[in-house]
Amino acid sequence: MTSELPRLPSRLPPHAPGLRVGLFGGSFNPAHDGHRLASLTALRRLQLDRVWWLVTPGNPLKDNAKLPSLAERIRQAESIAGHARIDVTGVEAMLRTRYTADTLRALKRRCPGVNFVWIMGSDNLASFHRWNEWREIARMMPIAIIDRPGSTHSAMASPAANWLSRWRLPESRAASLPRMKPPAWVFLHGRRSTLSSTMLRKQAGRD
Repeated sequence: MTSELPRLPSRLPPHAPGLRVGLFGGSFNPAHDGHRLASLTALRRLQLDRVWWLVTPGNPLKDNAKLPSLAERIRQAESIAGHARIDVTGVEAMLRTRYTADTLRALKRRCPGVNFVWIMGSDNLASFHRWNEWREIARMMPIAIIDRPGSTHSAMASPAANWLSRWRLPESRAASLPRMKPPAWVFLHGRRSTLSSTMLRKQAGRD
């Protein structure tokens, strides 16, 4: 007998004007301790109040044919997050948005006064220029890049990093990022996890 899957959200996690909230999006297929480490790094270095994991129904840049259900991935992510200030959500399904830019617009409309920061790994910065409306994402909210093994140099040499270079904040000022007017971003170095969802799927024979 299988355990009951979580109900998909009908509302956003608790929020209020003035809170500093990191948004960490992805397929989380599967979620792992690297996601948790990145979130804890962001909580500490950016002095965030909360981090929301935005578990996407599907990635527009990837083949979603073998993607487990959203409910399954939320349940598994909740088992990994294990922190009172990390909220695992499926709000993109609730908002009916497909692209990150649309999701961020919707969240800014629904959460006036919340100081959002978009969080992503350095591997995503390397391909950020291929995202839909990536420049608009940078203009909508500050961005925190978390360093990941094997992608530091490709990320910093990417077209997106080149375009964003004039708005880069020194790491020593990372705590001020959530209240800065975008475009603004910071590249955070520190302890890194070698785990990746792709590696874990291959080990499990799912790719």
